[in-house]
Formats: sequence, C-alpha cells, structure tokens
Amino acid sequence: MRRRWVIAAAVVAVIAAAVAGAGAFIWYAPAPMLRAPVEVVIEPGDAMRIVADKLARAGVVRSALALRLYGSMSGDARRIKPGDYSFLGGEWMADVMGHLVRGDIVVVTVTIPEGLTLRQIAERLEAAGLGCADEFEREAREGPLVEALGLGPLGAEGYLFPATYRFSPRANSAEILAAMLGRFYRTLTPPVEERMFELGLTNRELVTLASIIEREAKAAGDRALIAGVFYNRLALGMPLQADPTAEYALDGNQKLSTADAVRIPTAFNTYAFTGLPPGPIANPGMQSIEAALYPAKTRYLYFVARDDGTHLFSRTFAEHQRAIAELKRVAARAAPRKAADSKRTE
Repeated sequence: MRRRWVIAAAVVAVIAAAVAGAGAFIWYAPAPMLRAPVEVVIEPGDAMRIVADKLARAGVVRSALALRLYGSMSGDARRIKPGDYSFLGGEWMADVMGHLVRGDIVVVTVTIPEGLTLRQIAERLEAAGLGCADEFEREAREGPLVEALGLGPLGAEGYLFPATYRFSPRANSAEILAAMLGRFYRTLTPPVEERMFELGLTNRELVTLASIIEREAKAAGDRALIAGVFYNRLALGMPLQADPTAEYALDGNQKLSTADAVRIPTAFNTYAFTGLPPGPIANPGMQSIEAALYPAKTRYLYFVARDDGTHLFSRTFAEHQRAIAELKRVAARAAPRKAADSKRTE
C-alpha cells in the first residue's frame, strides 16, 4: 500500500513538474510574430514594472510578470536604456532584454551638407520625418536658445553645423537645434578663438565670411585663395561682389536671375556696399571656416569660375577681363562638341 502511495506521489510530482515546465516555457517562450513592427517608448526613469507592462501590451512578450522576474534574476532590470524601440515579435525574452540593455533604439539619420541655408535644412529635416520645416525655422530664428546665445535678430543661420546626425523619431525642433548648435560651438576650440582674436573677428564675422567662401568654392583647393581675395578686398575697402550674397536676398525667388539679383540693393548684396553682409548666407563646414581663419597670402583681387567648378584668379581688373574672355572662348569652342555628344546619346 505504501509503495502504491509512493508511486502515485511520484507520478503526481512528475505531472506537476511537467505542467510547471510547460507553463514556464509558455511564459518565457517567444511571443508570436507581429503583423507589423511595433514601437515601444521607454522613458527615462521607467521602472521595470512599467517597461514590462508596455512590452506585454504591445505583444512583444507573453507575460509582464515573467519579464519582471527575468529582469530581476538576470540583473538586466537596472541596465535598461531609455529610447524608442521597434520590435517584430518572435523573440525570446533574453533577446528582448538584450535590445533594452544594449540600447538598440530607433534613430532617424539625417545628413546636412555644407552650404545649405537654414530654410533648406528645415526642409531636409521635414523630409526625414523630423517635424515641420516651418516650426524648425521659427525655432532657429527666434527660439529661446537662439536668444540665450545672443544670435538674434538674424537667428541661427550659419551656426547649424553640417554633419550627419542621429535623432530620436520624437525629437522636437528645440532638441534638433541644440544638437546642431552644440556641434558648431565645439569647433570653437582655444586655438580657433586665438586665431579669431589675431584677425579681429567676432563669431558672426567668422561664420559670415566662411559662409560666402562655402557658397563660392566648388573645389576644395580654391577655398583659401578665395578667402585671400576677400581679405584683400576688405583691406582695400572694395566691395566683395560675391554673387551668392545677392542670390541669398532673393529668398528662393526663381523668377530672378543672378544678373537681376546683383542689381537689387539689399542688405546682403555685397555689390551694393563694402564690408561683410549683416550675417551668414549659408551654413559653412569646417574647411570653409579654416579657410576664413587661414586665408592664402596672395595679391589676387578677382576670380571667375570655370565650367569644372575651379576658378581663375587675377590681380588686376584687366587680367580679370582677359580671364573672362578666355573662358568664353573656351566655352564657345566646346559648344559644338557638346551638342554633337548630346545628339549621339539621344
């Protein structure tokens, strides 16, 4: 009799263990695959209980309690990183926790090239899904951070450092602006500030000059020479006569050509006055900033662009006129050949 009871108890124990094991497996096993990716936002300061509830409600794990127990036993509960996460389901609990501990967050990567205007940057951010262009432009022209940095009344034009940025999909205009301005101000190292002091340049003057260089220079090797021309003109009291400054005042008006723009006496048109315009006309990169800090020592006062983007430099107006005439002759000789090549490719 006793033996039967022992055998029965053993059978019950095995069944109970099997049931418990099956239950634990169901608890900790991967949740089903989701029909579409689901995003779960882990806020800074979220407790493990809140994280587990969010993931269970989203269908990422089968049980919030099981995830809490796993996080507690593994020690991962204290190492979760906040951010925006995307899950497809079908993952073991250890894999889900691994994402949270590593910080495999969803980011939006956006590249800001050198030479864009504030408006163009705002439009690029909107195209990447990072808010509204008008909202960013408003923040960058008159927002609290702009005022705190003393960038008014012209705003952050010129100070939005060109680079590749990674933002949370929920980043707002103020956060994006802070990241870009932060990158710019990190370029103002002590050696840069010392050089600015030697040249007698303020931050705005440096960025303004660098922005004109950025818009004029297509070939990297020309930047320092173009900077040298501008310094020479400034020293002699000559107007810079930089086409991009006149074009900037057009504010995207496609009906007017550059030839029209240079005849309109705006505050940014350097054909209309001597000295620098009141502010930057674009957002320059580091190469143009360095060219503004270390211009080539030259006697050139003029330059004209070739078709390939490089420039011919001249010391006198007569030389400059001859350079323009030579480039026109080269273009005239090349025109029939280009037309013939075009017909062959049609």
